[in-house]
Amino acid sequence: MKRQRHSLEKCLNGEFAGKRILVTGGFGFIGSNLARTLCNMGARVTVIDSLIPEYGGNPFNLAGYEERMRTNISDVRDQYGIKYLIRDQDYLFNLAGQVSHTDSMVNPYTDLDVNVHAQVYILEASRQFNPKLRVVFSSTRQIYGRPQYLPVDEGHPIVPVDVNGINKVAGESYHLLYGKVYGLEVTCLRLTNTYGPRMRVKDARQTFLGWWIRQLIEGRELQIFGTGEQLRDLNFVDDVIDAMLHAAINPKAVGQVYNLGGEPIALLELAKLMVECHGSGSFRTVPFPDERKAIDIGHYYGSYDKIKTDLGWQPQISLREGLEHTLSYYKDHLCHYV
Repeated sequence: MKRQRHSLEKCLNGEFAGKRILVTGGFGFIGSNLARTLCNMGARVTVIDSLIPEYGGNPFNLAGYEERMRTNISDVRDQYGIKYLIRDQDYLFNLAGQVSHTDSMVNPYTDLDVNVHAQVYILEASRQFNPKLRVVFSSTRQIYGRPQYLPVDEGHPIVPVDVNGINKVAGESYHLLYGKVYGLEVTCLRLTNTYGPRMRVKDARQTFLGWWIRQLIEGRELQIFGTGEQLRDLNFVDDVIDAMLHAAINPKAVGQVYNLGGEPIALLELAKLMVECHGSGSFRTVPFPDERKAIDIGHYYGSYDKIKTDLGWQPQISLREGLEHTLSYYKDHLCHYV
């Protein structure tokens, strides 16, 4: 895993050195891994995070890097603070968001505020105070809803099945609109199931895989909703960061939307692999809870042909290697995440 990060940093050597970079959601899972990588590349990093407990921000995620970057504990819904923070930045990696599908159905107003209103505040601040800013926006495969064909490509109909999906469509659409109308250099990446160190494992609100990891380490049985035959694709977090960094520096990516993705695997097979990587554990299938069945998308795996063609990106970390590394991390650090 260190080889992968060293290879990426060497490949992009000098591209981000000395650059001023803002990462929203920087204490969260993907944001913290990205911020650490950028610091290692010599960037001048500022992270914003509200550290609202339900959203996954965790001070431990940036442990050891506190003196190497600027941190700002604030909310992206504060439009006045955003105006100040966005000035003079060279890059914005916009990762802040409410990502729980079930939470969005219980409290749609909060989801709307974070995933739509706050995105307009960010884009307006960019348009007014930093129109040359390079923006990479973290979108999601959830916007597609239940797949009408597989693998899902960027031309697939967008029919979200939950409030979160609808609001993420709106947030992505605003980014693309500001690019077309105001000339902001924007790229949107539609992420699939991202996993790895520093993900939320406290509960299943943001990711089933994080919850499974915690259950394995604590010796509890994994519960798989439905038949377990549902297909999913997953990306290790280092591969996702690789995509973000290459999207930020490649002119071909401006104005584009890209799927990320990986090789599909059934949930039952994923559970078996995780037990094998951990060395012990058990699992069983259980009926879907009503609130989850209503928004389940069935099988999903995406096509990443477009980003592979344009930017040369494809996953480098095998699922087994990524899971072994992730399990090892939480065996050592679980106490900071529960």
